[in-house]
Amino acid sequence: MTARRCLSVTVPCFNEAGTVSALVDRVLASPWVAEIVVVDDGSTDGTAKVLADIDEARVRVITHAVNQGKGAALRTAFANVSAQYVIVQDADLEYDPGEYGVMLEPLERGVADVVFGSRFLSGRPRRVLYYWHSLGNRTLTLLSNMFTDLNLTDMETCYKCFRREVLNTFTLQEDRFGIEPELTARVAGGGWRVYEVGISYDGRTYEEGKKIGWRDGVRALWCILKYSPVVQRRLVNRRESRSGTVSG
Repeated sequence: MTARRCLSVTVPCFNEAGTVSALVDRVLASPWVAEIVVVDDGSTDGTAKVLADIDEARVRVITHAVNQGKGAALRTAFANVSAQYVIVQDADLEYDPGEYGVMLEPLERGVADVVFGSRFLSGRPRRVLYYWHSLGNRTLTLLSNMFTDLNLTDMETCYKCFRREVLNTFTLQEDRFGIEPELTARVAGGGWRVYEVGISYDGRTYEEGKKIGWRDGVRALWCILKYSPVVQRRLVNRRESRSGTVSG
């Protein structure tokens, strides 16, 4: 598989002054990258200054005046991409841009529309950290699978890669980390071909800047139910039924 510049990398970024410059350098080193769209989501730690110092034609920086959340940042980023494929890349160096080729392989072969990078599927290196956090991820994945009829091993992964036209078929609503189950449900509801590949993971501790917490887990549970394809179909049918009743 010959590498080519076919990938838009979307980077939601909040208070990552210590890592975002190194992250951008690593992303630009990938032969697959056509552009990087960084959304500075109201950072207050000097991230804006770091981003302003990046002088590279393939990097576009968009700024939110106030912090709105990862989901809101991704909506902004997705609206401003132009390449054939689109991937989500956190700014914290937990995920390795050197593995873009692994993510793109099923897309380039034409067998997939969406690819998830699983931290639990591969034999690649993975930093060992929090048991309960890992258990929570697996539990949310299980519940998501039950409501989407997918058999993913890592629904909460950052690395989700799409054919760009897939993203144009739905309107995202979640502002924070609920974006992960929402994206998964939207993809399942659209009947898109989903593949999963193993990736490495260099997770960080809360002391090192990890931001997701138990409240986000509770929200994720709600999002699994709210955006379930079954629930969405019932809501549409109910609206259509009410509309028919009113018209009659």
